[in-house]
Amino acid sequence: MADVCLRLQYACPWQSNMAAHGRQPVLSSTPLQILFHLNGWYFAAFFVAEILMFIYKGVILPYPQDNLILDVVLLLLFSGLETLRLFYGWKGNLCQRSLALFVSVAILVPCAVLSVYYLLLQTFVLRLEFVLNAVLLCFYGFELVLGVMTISIFSRANIY
Repeated sequence: MADVCLRLQYACPWQSNMAAHGRQPVLSSTPLQILFHLNGWYFAAFFVAEILMFIYKGVILPYPQDNLILDVVLLLLFSGLETLRLFYGWKGNLCQRSLALFVSVAILVPCAVLSVYYLLLQTFVLRLEFVLNAVLLCFYGFELVLGVMTISIFSRANIY
């Protein structure tokens, strides 16, 4: 009976001893992964809210047509960059790859610049946009700190 339990222990990787198998410890950051997940959902809501606010601005406010087109194109660029950033961050954290996580942190810079643009530099900035972008910048700040910490942890580990 003890022999069967011993074999079952090695058959279930989540119950086995990592040192006995020669596996490396899990270094992925759970708080960073939670932030990536929450930021993905938040950005989806942010994107929909921005589109609706652009429709509102285009109909109600005397928004110049060229500026409106520029803001929508920048929002689409922002969406693409944010998707790439979250993808590389997600995969870099889960696969414990410093380079992918570094790419995510590097893409964070243009995303933050675009968020500041929507926060301060648009033709018309609504209060809702101000709040949404301020929250997004808080996400970015936390992800920057946790991302840099996780990159340093991955870099110091002896993973082959």
